[in-house]
Amino acid sequence: MTDRQSIFDSVTAQIAPFNKKGATLSDSTTFAGDLEWDSLTVMDFVAAIEDEFDIIITMNMQAEIETVGQLVDAVAKLQAEG
Repeated sequence: MTDRQSIFDSVTAQIAPFNKKGATLSDSTTFAGDLEWDSLTVMDFVAAIEDEFDIIITMNMQAEIETVGQLVDAVAKLQAEG
């Protein structure tokens, strides 16, 4: 699964249970602003993404990822490196 759209679809499926605000999901959706996630939600979500894609997202990467699109790109990059 290296197609960006399929990664986006999987990421948004993982976001769904955490999307308490019912925010519309797009590449520009922000985790802190649009989804209003706290640090515990972020940790749970990152663990779900790591399990789903069998990747490791470092703390440095997490700090740089602010939007859904950035996460999708990071997942694609990590899968390509894997």
